[in-house]
Amino acid sequence: MKKWYVVYVKSRAEKKVLQSLDGNNIEAWLPLRGELRKWSDRKKLVEMPLLPGYVFVRVNRKDYDRVLATDNVVCYITFGGKAVPVRNEDIVYLKQILRQDQVLVELTREDLKPGELVEVLAGPLAGVRGELVECRGKHRVGIRIRQINYTVMVEVPVSGMAIIKNEPVAKKAIA
Repeated sequence: MKKWYVVYVKSRAEKKVLQSLDGNNIEAWLPLRGELRKWSDRKKLVEMPLLPGYVFVRVNRKDYDRVLATDNVVCYITFGGKAVPVRNEDIVYLKQILRQDQVLVELTREDLKPGELVEVLAGPLAGVRGELVECRGKHRVGIRIRQINYTVMVEVPVSGMAIIKNEPVAKKAIA
């Protein structure tokens, strides 16, 4: 059975690793975002990794070691000496965020605190779950992707989220 994992790659080698993995028929994904770069004579929109140094791979046990043999791959992200699988929901969540130009949700709830497991109730990100890490004002929240210890900041009204009851949130993700 294939699972998603995160590999750490050498600096600025994310796109090379993605090409190498694709060439070896290993499913890989590199989340990219557009960034406006300025030079003295021009400006250009450049695709940059959303999570510098990381590439997601979906592998079974047979392909696990082949990933490590790929040029510029340093290691799998581990916790307690074992590679940490990434939930499919987290991959879907990231892909949803990257597809959105502007994220809007309906107002439904307001009393949220960092550390709580939350779910977006309405709008294009409805159903997305994660740990609420930070609230910046009324419209910007941070949701942690636990396996890679990254926080994604999203423009949504804080009141468009609900607390998920009876589900523990891991306080420490990876080392």
